[in-house]
Amino acid sequence: MIKFAYTILYVQDVTKAVTFYEEAFGLTRKFISPDNDYAELLVGETTLSFASVTLAKSNLADGFQESNPNEKPFGIEIGFTTENVEETILNAEKAGAVVIEKPKTKPWGQTVAYLRDLDGFLIEICTPMG
Repeated sequence: MIKFAYTILYVQDVTKAVTFYEEAFGLTRKFISPDNDYAELLVGETTLSFASVTLAKSNLADGFQESNPNEKPFGIEIGFTTENVEETILNAEKAGAVVIEKPKTKPWGQTVAYLRDLDGFLIEICTPMG
């Protein structure tokens, strides 16, 4: 059986990224390597992980496209559900997130907003479905 285990974001500063997610969303640090080039946060049944760009480059011989907050985000997002989208956005902004789409109610009743983190990754903040 295959089970989705984690997503890894390649970031400039692992400790700074982890601290942002802890402060912005109240997540709990699971692990950080002694050299601060890899970390994991508890986010439910899966893990949100971070690897330094340097570590990622050592793993991928042909390289990769780095996330850049000054360019358009990648066509992928991290999603967090909450009963209070507005409060979550305020906390994330205090931690350094940038709001790129204010909360909107979708035709199916879900409230959805979009942020970018310190490294430019796209984050959806929304109410739960159903």
